[in-house]
Amino acid sequence: MPSGKTVKFILYEVLQFAALIVPIFVIMERFAGLIRDVRGRDLTAYWLVVAASIAYVTSVTLLVWAPLKYVILKQRRFISEITQWRPTALAYLILCTLPCFAILIASSKVQVDRGHRFEGFTELPVSLVLFSLICVDITERIRPCRLIGHYGLDADLDMSGPVLDMSCPVLTHLEQVTTVTGQLHADGGQNGFTPGRPEASGRRQDNTGSPSRSTRSTAYLYSSPSRGRSYSGPLGFLWRRDIRAEVFVDCFLFWLDTVEMVRVAGEPEVFYSVWVFPVYILAFMSTLRMIITPHNPLLSSAGVALQDLPFLIIRVALIVVFGFVTPVLYPLKNVLVCLTFIYFTFLTKLKIFRRQSMF
Repeated sequence: MPSGKTVKFILYEVLQFAALIVPIFVIMERFAGLIRDVRGRDLTAYWLVVAASIAYVTSVTLLVWAPLKYVILKQRRFISEITQWRPTALAYLILCTLPCFAILIASSKVQVDRGHRFEGFTELPVSLVLFSLICVDITERIRPCRLIGHYGLDADLDMSGPVLDMSCPVLTHLEQVTTVTGQLHADGGQNGFTPGRPEASGRRQDNTGSPSRSTRSTAYLYSSPSRGRSYSGPLGFLWRRDIRAEVFVDCFLFWLDTVEMVRVAGEPEVFYSVWVFPVYILAFMSTLRMIITPHNPLLSSAGVALQDLPFLIIRVALIVVFGFVTPVLYPLKNVLVCLTFIYFTFLTKLKIFRRQSMF
């Protein structure tokens, strides 16, 4: 009987492989039906596109996906040293998400050139592509976790995995720590040293905020209130938190802005115009954030450069051209994210913003 780790590994790999091939087959089948209708119900063109999709999936599976998974499983040196980005996510974006977005753009171009409008791509195929992308992201984040038993916030996780600690910090009182300088003064007093000018200068330093005085002052440390505190009673289950459940919530919130951008591309006035090209291109660029590990410091700047700033520009342009095809909430979110990133990253380092008299 296979072990639990083997079953979990097989489950994750089957889910990721299904997320790789199912969106391609669905999108290509819809595109094949579109080509058939454009060519006057030509079944030959339909089966050619279907055969091309089968050949593509077979080729990328045997030549790219399977070798990559084998190298990751065997933990080869050049792959085990990668800790700041995820090779599986990069391969998925190139092999699945990019072709699907390209087919969506091609379907719009074919219909515009022929002067027809067919309902070949409804909400289901596009949502399937994004849902598969989110599933791959979730499996990559939750892979270090166990699937059974309790797995609280204090559990040990891999650095590339999901480390979510969104609990509110509290102040914890620590004991006073004696410095080396203070210990030397104490030893000097015990050895019978005569206090003179050095000792006086030491007193003056203490009065001006020297390290010996600052370290003798009260120290505090931020800690999680979930640690060392338990809740019992009939409503104790309301206080329970599990990092595995928070991974699912975090992933869907992470991709919410991209989902809205792709939804805008599905609007008929946008889909059958030249604006579909920049919308899908920028939507794919935002998915490149998936390559970076969840808690890499680069993720914040990549989110502004690949998502919020480009999305702000394209949304303002879409509102000017087509009206309110997207809610105003999303461009406002992009504006706030860009401004706060610039302020807290760059402006707070200026001398004028480092004055303690300011709020």
